[in-house]
Amino acid sequence: MKIESPRSIDEFLNISKINTAVCFYLSTPECNVCKVLKPKVVEMIENDLPEIKYCYVDLNEAKEISGQLSIFSVPTILVYFEGKETIRVSRNVHLEELREQIERYYKMIF
Repeated sequence: MKIESPRSIDEFLNISKINTAVCFYLSTPECNVCKVLKPKVVEMIENDLPEIKYCYVDLNEAKEISGQLSIFSVPTILVYFEGKETIRVSRNVHLEELREQIERYYKMIF
């Protein structure tokens, strides 16, 4: 899976518009929780939700994105369906709950 890393709000919004479903994982390299959680989210998308595009956003390199989208903590996971932010979870992410939330929309579209 090729992982895109948008660095501007325009790139971010373009990715969300041209893809039916996108999962954006926003964090920083210093985030210790992210180091454990990120591979699990990638695996979940690849294995269970293959129609969703996955993107990683390094907020150290994309400060404009964090400002425009009001991202105040990491990790933050944003899931867009048909160009609209549908799911937003931050800090304490429960993987099973996230999977259930995404699958609810996923099954309607795919």
